[in-house]
Amino acid sequence: MPPSQADLAERTAAPPGRLILPETRILDRAALGARIEAAAAQAGGDAATLRKLCVAELRAAYREGMAAIEAALVERPLAGREAARSYCRLADAIVLPVIDIAWRHLHPLPTPTKAEHVSVIATGGYGRGEMAPHSDIDLLFLTPYKQTAWGESLIESVLHMLYDLRFKVGHAVRSVEDCVRLGREDITIRTALLDRRYLCGDRALAEELDTVLWRDLFARTGPEFVEAKLAERDERHERHGGSRYLLEPNVKESKGGLRDLQTLFWIAQYLYHTRTPEELVERGVLGRDELDVFTDAENFLWAVRCHLHLITGRAVDLLSFDAQVEIARRMGFRDSGGRRAVEHFMQTYFTHAKHVGELTRIFCAVLEAQHVKARTPLGGRLRRALGFGRRQVAPGFRDRDGRLDFADPEAAAREPILMLRLIQEAVVSRLRIHPDAIRLVAANRH
Repeated sequence: MPPSQADLAERTAAPPGRLILPETRILDRAALGARIEAAAAQAGGDAATLRKLCVAELRAAYREGMAAIEAALVERPLAGREAARSYCRLADAIVLPVIDIAWRHLHPLPTPTKAEHVSVIATGGYGRGEMAPHSDIDLLFLTPYKQTAWGESLIESVLHMLYDLRFKVGHAVRSVEDCVRLGREDITIRTALLDRRYLCGDRALAEELDTVLWRDLFARTGPEFVEAKLAERDERHERHGGSRYLLEPNVKESKGGLRDLQTLFWIAQYLYHTRTPEELVERGVLGRDELDVFTDAENFLWAVRCHLHLITGRAVDLLSFDAQVEIARRMGFRDSGGRRAVEHFMQTYFTHAKHVGELTRIFCAVLEAQHVKARTPLGGRLRRALGFGRRQVAPGFRDRDGRLDFADPEAAAREPILMLRLIQEAVVSRLRIHPDAIRLVAANRH
């Protein structure tokens, strides 16, 4: 069935989260809808004319929205997460009318058969609700069975209009059974499905996909997913230099970049069914201070990525020397203390990258503690990564579930020398440090 106007209006609230400026200042959906209806009346039933007129209206609205977000980012250059959500919300405001035009005007179907029901779902970063200015848009057209001739025509029209708008679109046409089968075979497809977000169409079909994925795929493959994502992370780090202190890092893919934070959250989603980073605190995976570190790093890295796309005019994630100078200026860094603004900027960047690494170590240790005994298959990679050694430790320390911890945390806070001895004992005992010990050291670094 086609998306109703009420259905389209409901989607204005998704994805959740604060925007960099009020949504009506990004794009006035009501006014755009009125212009599209006027264009439909002017076209008089001619499909080519309708498409041409509507694309012109949508392109103008999209350019105005992009300019509004960029202007707001100039005023608030560190508002990375809010900018990323705003770019996604703007994409929704264009993609949904395109689907509506194709469904109601180009391929109307008053009485669809059961096979002709379609649900349109955002996946990947678009489904997660996070986009940089030149990010791809990934769409899943979900069907009950095999594709029909009407469905093929509908999807073709949607894609052609998005291409006319110069959007970079990835798409797939699948049934619920296809999603489960392909997700079982391909970890990349499974990850994209994890970030799915209903846009419009047959809501019951989207809900069926949600139920079946969690029941038949996600619920029983947690250890396998963790192993695959950690291996994928290691391979990605090797491809991008193997260090978080590269002179020209990749903001998205390098060690300590956005993809590391996303990997951490994907694993949390998979194992704990969480939808927001805040739920990691409720689950005991991260502490409140660690959540603040997570959100601060995510916000900074998204700000850098958005500025990088804007100054290059394309989907570039490599933080080149020239880009570093311009982004430092845009983000308000200044020459001081005998150092250039770009040096202060890169020091801040590397600090956040280091914090991402610390969070990853804590997170993996918590995963090992919470899951390895209940789910022995999880032991493989995590046990190798985190290590298990001999169990006798020096006075002042204890072996806590296979990791080294302080015997008396309060004593460690009173006697800072124990923090240095912790590192020495970890080397001697070949035990990885317990996340609680890492947290205590981080809280008392002063």
